[in-house]
Amino acid sequence: MKIDPRRSSAFIAAVDAGSLELAAVQLSITPSAVSQRISALEQDLGTPLLVRSRPCRPTGPGMRLLQYLRRSALLESEFLAEMGMDPGPVRVALAVNNDTLATWLLPVLAPVLQEEELLVEFVLDNQGHTFTLLEQGRAVACVSGEAEPMNGCIASPLGVMRYRLVASPVFARRWFPDGFTRAAAQHAPVMVFDRKDSLQSVFLMQHFGLPDGAYPFHYVPASDPYVGAIRVGMGYGLLPQEQCAALLASGELVDLTPALHVDVPLYWHAWRIQPPRLERMGAALVKAAREVLLPLA
Repeated sequence: MKIDPRRSSAFIAAVDAGSLELAAVQLSITPSAVSQRISALEQDLGTPLLVRSRPCRPTGPGMRLLQYLRRSALLESEFLAEMGMDPGPVRVALAVNNDTLATWLLPVLAPVLQEEELLVEFVLDNQGHTFTLLEQGRAVACVSGEAEPMNGCIASPLGVMRYRLVASPVFARRWFPDGFTRAAAQHAPVMVFDRKDSLQSVFLMQHFGLPDGAYPFHYVPASDPYVGAIRVGMGYGLLPQEQCAALLASGELVDLTPALHVDVPLYWHAWRIQPPRLERMGAALVKAAREVLLPLA
C-alpha cells in the first residue's frame, strides 16, 4: 500500500499545530475533515497514530511515522533539486535549547543555511528534553545534553556551555553582604527559567546542600527577559558565560561564586542516513560550534 499524502499531511499538521482546529486552519479544511483523514490513515496502517489530547501528540507508531514522513520530504526535495526541478523552500525542524539559541547558534548557523538554501524551524525545549523531540519526529536533528544517540542516529560532541552564578551588585549587597552562604541563599530569590530547568536546583544542592523548596524563586521562561530580570535585581541565577561576560566585565553583574561554575556538555544528534544538504549543514555546525564552545573534557 501507499501512504495517502492528504492523510499524512493532516497527521503532520495536527502534531505540529497541537490541535485539530489549528491544523484545519493551516490546511484550509474543517476540523472534522482533519479528524477523518487521520482516522483513515490509522485504518490504513492498522494502528492508532495520534492521541487526541490537548495538545495532540503522536503514539509510538505515530512517532515512527512522523520520523519517516519528515525524512522522506527532505529526500524528495533533494532528489527534485538534483533533477533540475524547483522543489520550493526546504524547511528543517531543529530542536534546540533556549540558551543555545540565545548565544552561539545563530551566528554559526546563518551562513550554513544561506549556503545550503535551507529554511529552519526551531523547536525549543530544555537541553535535557530536545532529544525527546527528535525521538518523537518533531525535529530532524537536535542540540542536546544527551551523549548517547538513539537507534539510527549519530551524536557528535559540540563542546561545553559554561554557566556562572550572577546577580546585580545591588542585589548582591542586599542578600549576600558576607558572600554567598547557605544561610543567605535560603532567603534570596532565585531566577528559574521554567519547570524543566534544574540547573539552579542541582547547583544549590550539590554545593550548598539546599534541596528544592528551601529557597524562594521566580519563573521567567524567556532568555532575554531572564537576563533582564537578573540585571534589574529580581533575583540571581546561572547565565551562560557567553551571555554574561560583557556584563561582568562592565560591573553591571557580579559573579557570586567565582570559584564555582556549571559546565553543560552539548551534542549534535542527527539521523545516520540523511539528505546531503542536511548532512553538510550538520558537519558545518559541528565544526563551527567546536570553535566557539569550550572543549569537552
